[in-house]
Amino acid sequence: MKFSELVDQLSAANGRSLTFHTDADIEITGVAAVDAAIAGHISYIEGAKFAAQVKTTAASALILPKDAILQGQASDRGIAWVEVPDPRLAFAQAIALFYQAFRPAPAIHPSAVIDPSVTLGKDVAIGAHVVIQAGATLGDRVCIHPNVVIYPDATIGNNTVLHANCVIHERTQIGADCVIHAGAVIGSEGFGFVPTREGWYKMEQSGHVVLEDGVEIGCNSTVDRPAVGDTRIGRNTKLDNMVHIGHGCQIGQGCAIAAQVGLAGGVEVGNRAILAGQVGVANNAKIGDGAIATSKTGVHGNVEAGQIVSGYPAVDHKIYLKSSAIYSRLPEMYQTVKRLQRRLDGENRE
Repeated sequence: MKFSELVDQLSAANGRSLTFHTDADIEITGVAAVDAAIAGHISYIEGAKFAAQVKTTAASALILPKDAILQGQASDRGIAWVEVPDPRLAFAQAIALFYQAFRPAPAIHPSAVIDPSVTLGKDVAIGAHVVIQAGATLGDRVCIHPNVVIYPDATIGNNTVLHANCVIHERTQIGADCVIHAGAVIGSEGFGFVPTREGWYKMEQSGHVVLEDGVEIGCNSTVDRPAVGDTRIGRNTKLDNMVHIGHGCQIGQGCAIAAQVGLAGGVEVGNRAILAGQVGVANNAKIGDGAIATSKTGVHGNVEAGQIVSGYPAVDHKIYLKSSAIYSRLPEMYQTVKRLQRRLDGENRE
């Protein structure tokens, strides 16, 4: 599209008229990272610390913050630019103008097995070898890719996409505009066993899972149902690949949970919390609104709202940084302690 057309689209997406500069209304053919862009591409710069990239990029256009120096450098090189409040967000919006994820046209593949009691909305797409069991309900424009299995009485909201080979267990409730990626399992049995003298007695998991609107679940992730009640993931929360959500967890709205995070049963996570890669959270721990656990953190207790924690076991991030700095000096400190001990021993003999 023409650069002016792209600016119009970004202006509409941001709800405001955006400032831009171009020597000519150039043709934009695609998007790329700033160091990989070629003529015809648009890219973005987040801030002044990346100013050197303006001097070297081959991009024809840039999405820039409000920074006169960056904008001047781009203009001097003949690079078109548009000013936005959040360049990374605008770049994501630009990608969406040039690329749409594959979505098949509404149709039901002849190999799909659909129970007669299933309720189907309008314009659904159901791929090859899909199995939908009794009492399930699919909303309008739901897209189900091949080999998906939906157990009885599950509910799938409008516009939700289920990618290949995912499994939706009985009575699971999935809201509108959700995305469940390949291999994910939603509503599987929680890990519930009672110890007895004869061994482990299985506690039936009679609860269910609720995913609110806009939730996204990554590939090969699992969300378990509890013995009673529900496991709930709040609106617009995003899970990365290979995440495990234990039975009875309650996760708030707008959270981001990165790859290989594991939550044990009964964990509560507030709104807008962030759990970085490989974080582990123990049974019934509570994580407050806006809290952050950095990579590989082990959370055994509660985390206050807005707190940043790191390490295993988790401590306040500032304490963790100080402890890490000391850790690298332990050999030196050990030698110092040995010298002091020898001196004390010598004084005591005297």
